[in-house]
Amino acid sequence: MSQPHLGICMAGGVAVALLVTPTFARAQYLVIADDNKLHWDDAGKVILTEPGKDEVVIVDIKVPGSPKIAATLPLANTVIGPPTNVAITPDEGLALVANSLAYQQDGAGWKSVPETKVIVIDLKSTPAKQISTVEVGKQPSGLAINKAGTLALVANRADASVSVLSIKGQEVKLVDTLPMTDPVAAVAFTPDGKHALVAKYTVNKVSLLNIDGDKVIDGKADIAVGPFPYNVQVTADGRYALTANQHNGGVADGGAGSVSVIDLRASPPHAVDHLGVGPSPEGLDVSPRGNLAVALALNGSGAVPKDAWFARPNTIIELLSTEGGKVRKVGSVKAGGLAGEQIFVTDLEGGSAEIARRRHLR
Repeated sequence: MSQPHLGICMAGGVAVALLVTPTFARAQYLVIADDNKLHWDDAGKVILTEPGKDEVVIVDIKVPGSPKIAATLPLANTVIGPPTNVAITPDEGLALVANSLAYQQDGAGWKSVPETKVIVIDLKSTPAKQISTVEVGKQPSGLAINKAGTLALVANRADASVSVLSIKGQEVKLVDTLPMTDPVAAVAFTPDGKHALVAKYTVNKVSLLNIDGDKVIDGKADIAVGPFPYNVQVTADGRYALTANQHNGGVADGGAGSVSVIDLRASPPHAVDHLGVGPSPEGLDVSPRGNLAVALALNGSGAVPKDAWFARPNTIIELLSTEGGKVRKVGSVKAGGLAGEQIFVTDLEGGSAEIARRRHLR
């Protein structure tokens, strides 16, 4: 479980998180947050091993067919939480990595406790290096950076809040903390940067936030979506928001999941459709061109007992079209065994597709 594997064909092995910057130009870097201390046994029980072996790996993909490791940084990270804890600024100058949990000695073993750190990495340095750490709320999980590269939002699960970070050059600092009424898992900006949506997974809702500069205000407009929304993304044209809904309180049971479609141009914004997808969807992303979305259903390939009736060797990639004023499912393919999370960010005009992948654990 401790050997790292790089590349888009990886299946199983180590828990990693990859993210590509969602710009229209071809991405230059992958940032991989690699958890080398956590796995599970055949009964689906989580096993925590001694920390200190995690790493963040920077991969240069200027030549997509020949990726190169540009830097390896010994930084703590965990796979527990939604696969949205890594983000890159639009100019690819900085990477932000949220570490949701720290690990402490507990008798002969280890236990997890909420962490409060977002790591800032300078990607333009040779090699890339950590330049600062920002203290945020408890258990920072989902994070997002606006299109202008001036603001980041962090969804803090353990204290039900959203941290607001300003970005000025290489300086990233906490400027505000917005309390929410319920625990939050993931956050996404609208393309114009004037709003953001936050997934409130325990109450099956998404909150709409209003943004003016670095001032973020809870719009007090909760939008009902499917059960247990664990991820949220917004299409590039700003028309729709999508949520990946795991159902059953986020506990895998073999039942189908769903993707809710929110019409952001409606007054007020509200869910207009719910698409059935495979069990436990968690990975979710949209094309920067705005006409394609991808959800990845864990499909019983994650932390479930190997003898469970719904245990499967493959995840399912659900392909969604957002063309023509309607979101619809247009295809499904299987991912590799124990692939965990995969997020596709696709430049259709360039004909390229990059994959982000992360092993799921709760």
